[in-house]
Amino acid sequence: MVETGNRKPVRPVPKVAVLATIFVAVFVSNVDLFVVNVALPDIGRDLSGASLGALSWVLNAYAIVFAALLVVAGRLADRHGQRIGFQLGLALFTVGSAMCAVAGSVGWLVAARCIQAVGAAALLPTSLALMLAVTEPARRAGMVRAWSAVGGVAAALGPVLGGVLVQASWRWVFIINVPIGVVALALGARVLPKVASDRSGAGPDLLGAVMVTVSIGALSLGLVRSNEWGWGDPRTLGCFAVALLLLAGFLRQSRRHPAPIVEMAILRNSRFSMASASMLLFTLAFAGVTLSSALWCQDVWGYSALRTGLALAPGPLMVPALVVVSGSLARRFGPGPVSAVGNLLFGVGILWWPLTVSATPHYATAMLPGFLIGGVGVGLCLPTLTAAGATALPPQRLATGAGVITMARQIGAVLGVAVLVGVLGTPHSLGGAVHAYRNGWYVLSAVSVLAAVVALAVGRPPAAGAAADPPRPETDAAPRVGPGVRGA
Repeated sequence: MVETGNRKPVRPVPKVAVLATIFVAVFVSNVDLFVVNVALPDIGRDLSGASLGALSWVLNAYAIVFAALLVVAGRLADRHGQRIGFQLGLALFTVGSAMCAVAGSVGWLVAARCIQAVGAAALLPTSLALMLAVTEPARRAGMVRAWSAVGGVAAALGPVLGGVLVQASWRWVFIINVPIGVVALALGARVLPKVASDRSGAGPDLLGAVMVTVSIGALSLGLVRSNEWGWGDPRTLGCFAVALLLLAGFLRQSRRHPAPIVEMAILRNSRFSMASASMLLFTLAFAGVTLSSALWCQDVWGYSALRTGLALAPGPLMVPALVVVSGSLARRFGPGPVSAVGNLLFGVGILWWPLTVSATPHYATAMLPGFLIGGVGVGLCLPTLTAAGATALPPQRLATGAGVITMARQIGAVLGVAVLVGVLGTPHSLGGAVHAYRNGWYVLSAVSVLAAVVALAVGRPPAAGAAADPPRPETDAAPRVGPGVRGA
């Protein structure tokens, strides 16, 4: 403890306790995504036999609201305090989980998932900012990889945990979040640091948030219903037209608003923009693969939810072990080539399935190799892109930048689910289902290749004392000197 004049001694914040609180909260918010994928068939059977198109909104409503509010939440946290944002987000996520657990219809469940998403949107960017606030600058890239690895662990354990919980009831998928959230809230109130806030400038662009929400929702609706309505149907074309017009309006709003959802100057940072674009494409493929493999195992091979969870686990289990390796490779060869190879391997893993799987279950030879190859790809790609994007921005834009990167991931997740549901449609025979899944996997594999091409444009971080891009107002300029981190 340190004496400061006549003031009481200030006890330093225990870093381990801070990181434990953050990682637990991030784990819970991440694991919920993968648990729900496994639980989706049981949810549909329990809630009046809802169609896959209707159930897709249990995933997509969450991802759309999450994506639209991430940057708003990050900027509000920058202005009013990241600890407050983290605690408020965790509280909303916990309340939303409780509401999901008692949902009596798909509509109720979707509404409760939106509340969860608001909480997660406040929780995720502030968690990264709080974590980096108690981390020395030289170790921040490694800490970002550890933060990403939490998502990898959640992806690995989520399907298994979901399978176990669904054996009792799909509602336990959400109930389990409540006690964990309450404990994390209590611990966070004691140990989370206070970080210097920046109240200069205007508040966040709420109109832009509405425009991007409706735009992504319209695009998702058009993709989900394209198989049912037809690509040339006025309703499908209308959805795409609304999405395009609102996207154009959103970009115009972002150029004119003093505190936009996406700062154009941030996107002029080439390392950040290319990492975000590659992340969007990677997550599109990843979300489609996660949902398709869960549905395939249960609906085509007849696996139970628990067996499905165990079947999906090997791929994500590869990710945490590769975090350190990916960091070493990125330092040696640069983040672009490493993440490009990761995306290519992920695409090869996806491509294995349409070439080998059939309606007859042969997990060890048909599906497992794809999971293992793809898991190596995810382990190389995900932490590398996250670290490259997060470390491309100055400290006073960490929360906002983290929000943009995670926003790109969530938009990719929405598009991945929507594309998959649109390709699958409603097969009326087992042979039709097999054909539809194969087509979906071909599309997702092609997206992974495109993500690899974009990743090659992600440059190396600047050498000490150099700048990757010319400094720009409010983004790349050197951080202002502030009071820094204080004891909670």
